[in-house]
Amino acid sequence: MSKITKVEIGRFDYAVAGEFKFFKPGPDGRVTRPSVLVRLTDADGLQGWGQAVPVPSWTYETVESVLSTLRLYLAELMLGRDPADFAGLHAAMNTAIRPAFSVGQPLCKAALDLACHDLAGKQRGVPAWKLFGPGQAQPLSSLTLSWTVASPKMETAERQLAEGRARGYRNFNIKVGAPQSAEYDLELARKVRAFAPADFLWADANTGYTTDQALAIAPKLRDAGVDVLESPLPPTQIRGYQSLKKLDALPILMDEGILSPAESEEFMALGMMDGIAMKPARNAGLWPSVQIVNQLHSHGLMVLGSGLTDPDLSLSAASQLFAWAGISKPCALNGPQFLADKLSGETLVPKADTLALPTAPGLGLTLDPRAEACLK
Repeated sequence: MSKITKVEIGRFDYAVAGEFKFFKPGPDGRVTRPSVLVRLTDADGLQGWGQAVPVPSWTYETVESVLSTLRLYLAELMLGRDPADFAGLHAAMNTAIRPAFSVGQPLCKAALDLACHDLAGKQRGVPAWKLFGPGQAQPLSSLTLSWTVASPKMETAERQLAEGRARGYRNFNIKVGAPQSAEYDLELARKVRAFAPADFLWADANTGYTTDQALAIAPKLRDAGVDVLESPLPPTQIRGYQSLKKLDALPILMDEGILSPAESEEFMALGMMDGIAMKPARNAGLWPSVQIVNQLHSHGLMVLGSGLTDPDLSLSAASQLFAWAGISKPCALNGPQFLADKLSGETLVPKADTLALPTAPGLGLTLDPRAEACLK
């Protein structure tokens, strides 16, 4: 296949709709969701797009670190490369930016992984998910989405619930843990369960509990109607995760700390979790994420679909991964909920809580001129 001859990189910030505690106003008072776009061009003039979605409140990577790493260290690795050589791509990136405990700068590397999947899919005329190889589940053509309720103020949470229902959502995920109190978390769980008595309810602590707090609240969250508990502890708290798993009050999912197949395999062997809330944007892209899904399926563990308030290209990549994995549980992909702007027109707009997959080659999106305008 035609090799890569050009790499372009730029920043695009999306306006945020509503209140989300992880997005803070910038110096100008505006609340935005930053992203970094990458465009690869091959020798035949075909182009593939990728995207990194850093947020410092979720990960150590910033938009500035992603831009500098791409421009100064990784862009040159792409020239002359076959975009379908995903193993070679990740080996080269992990040589240029070495892992520490795990993958170094995985969100940055995801941008190039996605761009290669987009370009390779276009070269072959197939959607990106058809490059993943055979899976252990029947691929889906659409996903059910979950609505995020995330506020330390109950009146705001109640408005978010009402908005989700008005937009046709049936399933909900809630943010629990610091800075909220245990009492607030339990009240929120009961309120959402009463609002949606028969549907899927998942609680995500974003590592906000101590081990003692998590052990105390897990049975209470179960009794309040929560179905799974995601990321109750920092991933370094290995014994805490083992204790929670043995407690067996709720299925325990990991997210933070799962950056590559290496630690997912190790954490499974250590008995730390019942499954993973998958985020290809955090796992250095699609190629490592496919391996993690296959690991989970082979161990009989749970795979849930989640994200980092993904826009456009990152959203399409996550959707294609989750559909390929056959994830039937509602996916916490809240980009359509919290972002007031998009570059891909009406391609990835949910109908009520159902998101249909793009069917065009690669990531399946045509971006408006603002994407090209931001490139350098």
